[in-house]
Amino acid sequence: MSFTATAEAMTPTTTPTTATNGGAAGAEAAPGLGGLPDVPCPRELSTSDARELTRLFFERLHSLEEGTREYQYVRNTLIEMNISLVQFAARPFRDRPGGPENEDIIQVGIIGLIKAIDRYDPERNTQLTTLALPYITGEIKRHFRDTTWAVRVPRRLQELRLELAKATEELTAETDHAPTPAELAERLDLTEDEVRQGLVAANGYTTQSLDVPQDNAAGGTQAATAVRATRSLAETMGDVDPALEAVEDRQALAPLLADLDERCTHILELRFGQEMTQAEIGEEIGLSQMQVSRLLTRTLGTLRAELLQD
Repeated sequence: MSFTATAEAMTPTTTPTTATNGGAAGAEAAPGLGGLPDVPCPRELSTSDARELTRLFFERLHSLEEGTREYQYVRNTLIEMNISLVQFAARPFRDRPGGPENEDIIQVGIIGLIKAIDRYDPERNTQLTTLALPYITGEIKRHFRDTTWAVRVPRRLQELRLELAKATEELTAETDHAPTPAELAERLDLTEDEVRQGLVAANGYTTQSLDVPQDNAAGGTQAATAVRATRSLAETMGDVDPALEAVEDRQALAPLLADLDERCTHILELRFGQEMTQAEIGEEIGLSQMQVSRLLTRTLGTLRAELLQD
């Protein structure tokens, strides 16, 4: 995102006169703009000069037809003269962990300044600052809300995260221990379920790479701790159980096994449960190895056919 005034919009209708230090007192009148002073370097004005020129430019802006070159020049000069308001409002948001670059914050704040300038009415006899700062701050907060969360969560949970963070800090200072969900719920006049929901949602603000080394291992010998510290998060997480794929087959097979006669069921238990050989099974139940093999083949074939049929 960037805010760039076009050369045509920022150029007066006539050739600018020579600036005298960029100040309101020394600026010469710009021909064709109703006696307004020419301001070649709006961002370099002092605070007092910018305030005075802002009043004059707003009076002229409301007498011009929107869309004309004169209107665009006056409007864009007002924006440039008041960029310092954006810089002031953006200070608390700079260098936040996981937040946007400082230049991006300024650009977002300029959008709020533009909205304030378009809505400002000098006849109400209020300073532009009174209207602009809430617009600028609101635009920056909206940008943080919509773009900096790693996982998108509802707005009410985003706002609840800030309330929980503030309440947690206050209660920790008062009680000298981390507050429980019940204490947070009492402080914020919420239910414990709402607090827990907010705490879970707060985990979606930032994410961590699975390749990040885990350097917070505690306990054990120094050598063991050093080994754990070199392991990534992915290496400490569980893997997919290879037997998981067989769960569905076992559930489908259970009613079919229940319909088998006692001898076939016993043979299957000895073969696959206790992993006995066919010869050992024959000795166990008094049959030859050939008979055991035929029973196993017939039983397994029947089960397979019924499974495929289902």
